[in-house]
Amino acid sequence: MADRTRRWPVISALGVVQILAWGSTYYLPAVMAEPIARDTGWPLAWIVGGLSLGLLVAAVVSPRVGSVIQARGGRPVLALAALLLAAGLTVLGLSPTLPVFLAGWLILGVGMGCGLYDPAYATLGRLYRAEARSAITALTLVGGFASTVCWPLTAFLVAQVGWRGTCFAYAGLHLTVSLPLVLALIPPAPRPAVVTTGQGAPVVPLTPRQVRAFLLMAGVLVLGGTIMALVSVHLLILLQARGVTLAAAVAYGGLIGPSQVAARLIEIANRGRHHPLWTLTAAFALVACGLLLLASHEPVIGLALMIYGAGNGVYSIARGTVPLVLFGPDQYAGLVGRLARPALVAQAIAPPLGAFLLERIGPDALWGLLALLAAINLGLIGGLWRLKGAAQNRPGCGTTR
Repeated sequence: MADRTRRWPVISALGVVQILAWGSTYYLPAVMAEPIARDTGWPLAWIVGGLSLGLLVAAVVSPRVGSVIQARGGRPVLALAALLLAAGLTVLGLSPTLPVFLAGWLILGVGMGCGLYDPAYATLGRLYRAEARSAITALTLVGGFASTVCWPLTAFLVAQVGWRGTCFAYAGLHLTVSLPLVLALIPPAPRPAVVTTGQGAPVVPLTPRQVRAFLLMAGVLVLGGTIMALVSVHLLILLQARGVTLAAAVAYGGLIGPSQVAARLIEIANRGRHHPLWTLTAAFALVACGLLLLASHEPVIGLALMIYGAGNGVYSIARGTVPLVLFGPDQYAGLVGRLARPALVAQAIAPPLGAFLLERIGPDALWGLLALLAAINLGLIGGLWRLKGAAQNRPGCGTTR
C-alpha cells in the first residue's frame, strides 16, 4: 500500500502533463482553426492538416522514443517533450506564413511522439513493471479531462489574447508547469532488464506467438485509432446530416466525455480483477454497439453516444495494459513505441479520408462502415484470446496476469 501511495505524485504529475500535451496539440485545431483562418487567410484545410502532419511525424519517431525509454526511462524523454512542445507552439505563434506554421507542426509532431499517452504508458511500465496496470488506468482517468479543461481554456485565451497569444501561453505552461513537474516528480527508471546492444538500444526478441500477438495488437490499434479519429473530427457533421441542429449536435457530443470518465471509474473500481483482454473486448463491444445504434437510425442518439463514449474510455486503458501482459514488462516500453507508429499514421490519415468518404458514400454509409470496422476489431481481439489460450494450454507456459 505504501508503494501505491508513493505513486500518486507521479501519476498526478503525468496527468497534468498529459492534459497540457493533448490540449495544446491534438485538441488545439478544433478551437483555433477558424480564428487562424480568419486572421491569416490561409486555407482551413491546411490549418487543420497541420495536426495530421504532426501525427505523421510522431509516428516516425515513436519506435525510437520507445527504445530510449526502454534503455533510459521516461524522465528525459518527457522533459524533452515539454521543451519541443513549447518550441513548436512558439513557432506557430510567430509564423508569418503558412510554411512556417506547418514547420511548427513538424516540431510539435516530435514533441507529441515524446509526450502523449504512449510514452507516458512506457514510462509507467519502466517504473512499475508488472504492477503498472493500476497506474496506467489512473493516468487515463486524469488525462481524460484534457478536452474538458483545454477547450474552454483555449476559447478563453483566444478571446483575450488572440490565437498567437494562446500559442505563447501554452508554450509558457509547458516550460513553467510540465517541465518542472517531470523533473521534480518523475523518478529515474531502474536499469533495464533486457539485453542491450553496444549502442544502448534494447534488443527485444519476440517468440513466434508474440510476433502474431504484436501484429494482431497493431491491427486493433490501427482500426481503433481510425474509428476514434473519424468520429471525433466528423461527429458534428454526421449528426447534422441526420437533421440534428448544430446546438443539439454539440450537446450530444458533450455526452461522450462524461461517459468515458464513468467507464474508467468502473475499471478503476474493479482493481484489476480481470485480464486486460476483457477490458479490450468490452471496449469494442461497447463501441460496436454504439455505432450500430447510430447506423440504424433509431431515435437514441444520446444513448448511442454514451455507449460509444464508455467503450472509447476503457479502450484508452486497454491499449496501455494489454501489451503489458502480452509481452511482459521487460519488453513493454520498446514495443509500445513500435505499436504507436501504425496507430498514429491511422489517426493522421483518418480525418481527410473521412471527408472523402462523406462526399462519395454519404453519412449513412459512413456510420455503417465505422460499425463494420468495430466488428472487425472484435475479430482481431478474438485472435488475441486464442493466442492467450494456446499459451496457457502449452505445457510449461502461461500468461502474465
